[in-house]
Amino acid sequence: MNLPNKLTMLRVILVPVFMVFAALGRIGTAEYDPVMHLLAGVVFAAASFTDFLDGYLARKYHLVTDFGKFMDPLADKCLTTAAFIYMVVDGLCSPVVLAVVLFREFAVAGVRMIAAESGTVIAANMWGKVKTVVQMLTVICYYLVPFFMGPTDMLAFGLITQALCWVVAALTLLSGGIYLWQNRACFMQAK
Repeated sequence: MNLPNKLTMLRVILVPVFMVFAALGRIGTAEYDPVMHLLAGVVFAAASFTDFLDGYLARKYHLVTDFGKFMDPLADKCLTTAAFIYMVVDGLCSPVVLAVVLFREFAVAGVRMIAAESGTVIAANMWGKVKTVVQMLTVICYYLVPFFMGPTDMLAFGLITQALCWVVAALTLLSGGIYLWQNRACFMQAK
């Protein structure tokens, strides 16, 4: 297993670590622990950085593999979906946004499975990468910013977070539509 693939697997391993800290953070409740919430953000940011790093190393050193093309987007989906679930539970992200994110991920995964049956591996496109970056930046802001804010800033923080979540939903729909359109030939093969 090459270094980019090891970094991808590290991201998968960091998902449950992030989830523990996110569960202990409990923002918006009387049990809110700003340190745990911040640690969730730090772990998420570190995991997100591995996404950039594994892709950069794979392209620079020609270490792109079918495993990486499959596992890298899957690791991203696990990480960002877990984060958005906690944001919904915390009440700062609409369940509709989460539903859009999940629907897009299931649709893309279905196309990839159909393509894999014919021996084709479909890598993420540019719009998918833009969507992932915006999702990751939204989550990082959600987990890191509150630690540095006062109690009076929380209303503005909540409104900005909700707006960013709707931007994520719009980009998720756009990237999913483009992805499905670009790979519509897979549907024709599935008949």
